[in-house]
Amino acid sequence: MAHIYIFSPSSAVRDKAAFRRGLKRLQAQGHQVEVDEAALSSHMRFAGDDATRVAAITRAAASGANVALISRGGYGLTRILPALPYKRIAKAIDGGMQFVGLSDFTAFNQAVLAKTGRITWQGPALGEDFGCAAEPDDIMQACFDDLLMEQGEGTGWQLPKAEAERRVLVKDAPLWGGNLTVLTSLLGTPYFPQIKGGVLFLEDVGEHPYRLERMLTQLLHAGVLGQQKAVLLGQFTNYKLVPAHDKGFKLHTVVDWLRSQIKVPVLTGLPFGHVDTKVLLPVGAKVDLVTEGRDALMVWGHI
Repeated sequence: MAHIYIFSPSSAVRDKAAFRRGLKRLQAQGHQVEVDEAALSSHMRFAGDDATRVAAITRAAASGANVALISRGGYGLTRILPALPYKRIAKAIDGGMQFVGLSDFTAFNQAVLAKTGRITWQGPALGEDFGCAAEPDDIMQACFDDLLMEQGEGTGWQLPKAEAERRVLVKDAPLWGGNLTVLTSLLGTPYFPQIKGGVLFLEDVGEHPYRLERMLTQLLHAGVLGQQKAVLLGQFTNYKLVPAHDKGFKLHTVVDWLRSQIKVPVLTGLPFGHVDTKVLLPVGAKVDLVTEGRDALMVWGHI
């Protein structure tokens, strides 16, 4: 089975029980699980100070593992992007290592793509996905297994009925994106990939729809959204509307507004985000995207 290296590049691990459950589940699947020496470190809200977390990423790149999997997201990667060992990370990826994570890990995905052109993955985290109190989601687990066996070559999902009329066909476009808040925070920095003609996917958690619209507006005015071939919206969860104040303003309002601003197709329902059922997505890979009725299929082939 696989050699999986667990490291903590962002927030400190607070849920130790979930961390232990995740380790046990991966080990029970027959994997060799190696835990970074600083995986449970804590410095203020971070998994160790900046130097500690940079060192953890460096050790992950040097581990020879098949997969380097984050313990959790949170916050902390954007502040250490200038110090990351990009040449070592690129060498590890060229040697077959897959870096996997989500949420704050979006900063790592984009920075590695911008600085090295290498592919990394948006996918599960140890505690959130493998260490959940219930059993890990079947689809997430199957996608992770496909990655380990080098069999995952695409994903599909069902669109809402309202999106069935417009047929979308995109060929050979770079896939990129992740958490909307983190991605937007990189705009104007050397760590924001300059992608034209791409497929941009987005998700977020705990952000009211007006905040989502504000960030999308920033990407719109910066010319990012209009340069893409498609925008895919994943899951936007754990926010609370204020009916007395919102007066009907909701997530669907934001999606409708976005479609009115760009000619690029905007597709919803991508099974990705801070939810149990999530696919794995290769940031930086070339993809083909096609819709037929309510069926959407995105293929990237063997990576």
